[in-house]
Amino acid sequence: MLGVKLVLPFPSEAAATIRTRKFMTNRLLNRKQMVVDVLHPGRSSVPKTEIREKLARMYKTTPDVVFTFGYRTQFGGGKSTGFGLIYDSLENAKKFEPKYRQARHGLLEIKRTGRKQRKERRNRQKKVRGTAKSKVGAAKDKKKDDVPVNFLISSYDNQKTSDQGA
Repeated sequence: MLGVKLVLPFPSEAAATIRTRKFMTNRLLNRKQMVVDVLHPGRSSVPKTEIREKLARMYKTTPDVVFTFGYRTQFGGGKSTGFGLIYDSLENAKKFEPKYRQARHGLLEIKRTGRKQRKERRNRQKKVRGTAKSKVGAAKDKKKDDVPVNFLISSYDNQKTSDQGA
């Protein structure tokens, strides 16, 4: 018996439709903000980079000033809803966007100290009150090489004279 073979495109190649609603121009923060609906039948979800690029094309701007977040996929799949912000310039984005979102976007590099150091610092801060907490929080860099040069020279001279006398 001859069978019919149905060839479907690979799920990641299936097209995703992006629609915006509740569009608002926020002049105080120099941005456009909107709710973004993404229709993606046959796909589990759509990467934020792809959504960012499509929004940039829709609003005739570059993807580096487009920030998207808060996506929730509807039960059953096929549709996701999130929020989108399009800043007028990259300077405004850096000024108004939270640091963690800038880090996700690749604009900012957040350096984390070790877990043990964070815990020790927190416990030292618990022992003081008020503005002294910031002084405790500032880590003191004690290096073994921070010995004054004149001390090294004088100790070397003393050692030399003691060796000659012996």
